[in-house]
Amino acid sequence: MEEYLNKSIKEILNQFPEVEDSLNEYNIGCVPCSVGSCLLKDIVEIHNLLPEEELELMARIAKVIYPDREVKIPEIKRKSEARPKEISYSPPMKKLVDEHVLIKRWVAMIPEMIANLDVESEPGRQVIIDGIDFIRSYADKYHHAKEEEILLKYFDESLDIIKTIYEDHENGRAHVKAMLVALDKKDKEAVSEHLNAYQELLTEHIKKEDEILYPWMDRNFSITKIGELFSKFNGKDEEFGDAPKRYEEFINKLEQKFKLKEAVK
Repeated sequence: MEEYLNKSIKEILNQFPEVEDSLNEYNIGCVPCSVGSCLLKDIVEIHNLLPEEELELMARIAKVIYPDREVKIPEIKRKSEARPKEISYSPPMKKLVDEHVLIKRWVAMIPEMIANLDVESEPGRQVIIDGIDFIRSYADKYHHAKEEEILLKYFDESLDIIKTIYEDHENGRAHVKAMLVALDKKDKEAVSEHLNAYQELLTEHIKKEDEILYPWMDRNFSITKIGELFSKFNGKDEEFGDAPKRYEEFINKLEQKFKLKEAVK
């Protein structure tokens, strides 16, 4: 079993597809991950499994890999202790989670945008242009900048979970560029395609950060580092002045336009 602990989860799933069922039982969504090179031993800590859950999961995986014999389950050394499943974020992480709420509110309107998509008229095109401005300015230059320029620098950026976050950001930017190209060509089908893809990407990405990445990072931060991070985030807030408030007003107006109530949290 030791040799498999040091293999990537994608490699294990390719060899033993049934392992996916065991991972799903513990809400470990490795299958849709765009990178999938996390080692099996790291997944336990990243997903905050309790010791008894770790043993149960490893026993189930061992049965898949070695169906005809009993296998001793090795103890996995953790860098941090597992904490209660109910998530309680540190103040700087709570800032990021709160910013996600506004982004999720825009993402939740994508089906309505697609249903009412008009790439021919100026007012119709402006709806998409304004949405792209929100993505590029609020989601990317404001929120993602906090992650890429500050938060992720506290960790080894060669870690697979960190590489996954960077890759998601780049994929999101690629969809935005493609939207602009399609809008310029008045290609309604392509605009819809990339809006849909962006919605799927961001929905999974935010879930990954809120439920896995941020709690894992919090478990590895000292009180001193949390205070330092909070101060740096405040500095980024000052740089952007009242822009976040203006984008919140933009989302409020767009929800009124599509007759949607604020329901995302």
